[in-house]
Amino acid sequence: MWLIGVSIASVYAVISVLGLIGNITLIKTFCSAKSTRNVPNLFMSSLALGDVLLLVTCAPVDASRYLSEVWLFGRVGCKVIPFIQLTSVGVSVFTLTALSADRYRAIVKPLDVQTSTTSGIFLRAALIWMASLILAIPEAVFSDLHTFNIPSTNESFITCAPYPHAGKLHPQIHSMASFLIFYIIPLLVISMYYTFIAQSLWKSASNMPVEGNMHAKHQVESRKRLAKTVLVFVVLFAVCWLPSHVIYLYRSYHYSEVDTSMLHFVCSVAARILAFTNSCLNPFALYLLSNTFKKQFNKQLCCCWYMIIKRSSQGQSRYSTRVTSVRSTHPSVAISLPMINEGQICQENCV
Repeated sequence: MWLIGVSIASVYAVISVLGLIGNITLIKTFCSAKSTRNVPNLFMSSLALGDVLLLVTCAPVDASRYLSEVWLFGRVGCKVIPFIQLTSVGVSVFTLTALSADRYRAIVKPLDVQTSTTSGIFLRAALIWMASLILAIPEAVFSDLHTFNIPSTNESFITCAPYPHAGKLHPQIHSMASFLIFYIIPLLVISMYYTFIAQSLWKSASNMPVEGNMHAKHQVESRKRLAKTVLVFVVLFAVCWLPSHVIYLYRSYHYSEVDTSMLHFVCSVAARILAFTNSCLNPFALYLLSNTFKKQFNKQLCCCWYMIIKRSSQGQSRYSTRVTSVRSTHPSVAISLPMINEGQICQENCV
């Protein structure tokens, strides 16, 4: 079981590292240039910020469950961690809904679209965060350390859970409310938006003349690409979070029983890993779908690597200077020290 726990924790570590690199680079890419500060990109930056929050706080805690048989983060951690996780989920799904609404206005009602200021976009993103924080408050209030019993082995354990072992009504209400508010209702709204978008694009394609009006064709194609990108984000969210919701619904309706079967364990682990995987997929999906973002993303990564190599080279240069100083002041020591070439150091670091 220890090897299994280490393996699962290693998967979490890989997801976290890739997700942090991708999302932080995405945020830096969209915020570094004024030309990229439009509605979709700033919403995607907000989405990436929620993913970073989830990966930094909740992923390590989730991984620790497979390395330790006891809850390691106390009563305060039991209230804070679920609160942060639900906030991140809310930010993700509500931002995707806002992005779908923005694409609906841009494609179906382009004449009604008004130029949005940066402050207005930030205000809308802040309202999404505020709504997500408010909806996650019950998670912090009711989550606590509770004792659970395993009838088959007559053992008991203490862990963090939204509700105590006894009672069925509260867990069922909680799981169903989470499923509806953070999954079903937003996806239904998004589906409605994309139904209208598909109809509008179909009409635009059929009514557009075969020749001429290249600007209009280019504009339609650009809108199609962006709508496709948002749709990919939505599909990734729906696929990655559905198993986690299903597992939680199953547990809430069998709350008085602790399922210790291997099938339930494997399904639970797979569902949790898939849910956290969603937090690292969006930057790489955008990288594959957008050539413009790919160029900016590569530029940001190259800048980061250059800074790392430069700092490393400066550190080696300072070390070389100290060695030279030692040579000049202590000739006997200098004989035993290897010759260090600054040019070779820079070349090795760049490689």
